[in-house]
Amino acid sequence: MKDKRILFVSSEVVPYLPETELSSTAFISAKNAHSKGVQTRIFMPRYGVINERRHQLHEVIRLSGMNLVVNDIDMPLIIKVASIPKERMQVYFIDNEEYFKRKAVFTDEDDKLFSDNDERAIFFAKGVVETVKKLNWAPDIIHIHGW
Repeated sequence: MKDKRILFVSSEVVPYLPETELSSTAFISAKNAHSKGVQTRIFMPRYGVINERRHQLHEVIRLSGMNLVVNDIDMPLIIKVASIPKERMQVYFIDNEEYFKRKAVFTDEDDKLFSDNDERAIFFAKGVVETVKKLNWAPDIIHIHGW
C-alpha cells in the first residue's frame, strides 16, 4: 500500500465541521491510510461556517482562477488548502462565493434543504476533478463520502 495514492472526497471532514458519523469516517479513513505511508489528498467544500483564520486556510493561486460551468453559468473556482493539525495531511477546499459562502452546510435556519444543493454538489465534484488534474496527481483509489 505504501506506493498507493488515495483521494478522499467528502462533504464533511473533522475538524473543519462538527463531528458526525460522516465527518469522522472521512477523517479516520484518510488518517489510517496516511499513517501507513499512503499518499493521500482530501477534498471538501469550503462552507461559510468554516473559520478560515482558526484553521489557517489559504488560497492556492496556481490552482484557482478557472471557471466551471454549472447549469449553463460560468462559476469561478477558488481552491484553498490547510493542514490537519498533528497529522501532516493536506485538505483542499473547493470554494465559490455563490455556492459556499452561506453560514450553513445543507439546510437553512428552518431545516429545509437548500434548493441549489444539486448544483453545489455538481460544482464540488467538477472542482475536485479539475483540481486533481491541475495537481498532476493521479489517484489509484478514490473514496467518496457523502453528498
